[in-house]
Amino acid sequence: MAHPEGYRKALRLMKMAEKFNRPIVTFIDTAGAYPGIAAEERGQAEAIARNLREMSYLEVPVVSIIIGEGGSGGAIGIGVANKVAMLENAYYSVISPEGCAAILFRDASKSKEATEALKVTAKDLLKNGVIDEIIKEPVGGAHMDAVETAMNIKRFINKSLAALSKMSKQELADDRYDKFRKMGVFEEESVKTNKKTKSKKTNTKSRRK
Repeated sequence: MAHPEGYRKALRLMKMAEKFNRPIVTFIDTAGAYPGIAAEERGQAEAIARNLREMSYLEVPVVSIIIGEGGSGGAIGIGVANKVAMLENAYYSVISPEGCAAILFRDASKSKEATEALKVTAKDLLKNGVIDEIIKEPVGGAHMDAVETAMNIKRFINKSLAALSKMSKQELADDRYDKFRKMGVFEEESVKTNKKTKSKKTNTKSRRK
């Protein structure tokens, strides 16, 4: 669970990669950003928010892989990428199922119901357009064959970077921005008219000059 200094260090390295025109690959495995009082005093929320903004405008390819837990702002703080993948048995969510159950149902034991509602699995997230690909794990999980898992991850990284390398700097930034802006847009069907209506959403883009 990273502290503010961790997110600021990650951003410094990403800006250095951008300066030297190097692609960025991040591996995500965290239950969330560290929630302690000292971390809040040192600007945890500001550090994550700054990473979200700056990563949106990076002019080099960015690829992220969730290899275990992908929890809340702690994950997204290094996960604003052109291509996002998950290991088959990883999870990616705004909150842990136990935390969600404690808040919504006042009962942490109802984590199963919370999990179904949150749609945290790789299959659900691929279907909803939150991730781009599921990386296959060996039978029994990634830990059963670390070499095979690493090779599967390598293939995804190589394939993604090969495709992204054909895009211009502006196209890379626009692609990343548009990818995350589309999340949460949905269609709902009217019972009376039987017509599909898109949810209203402001589509004004702010670009750094």
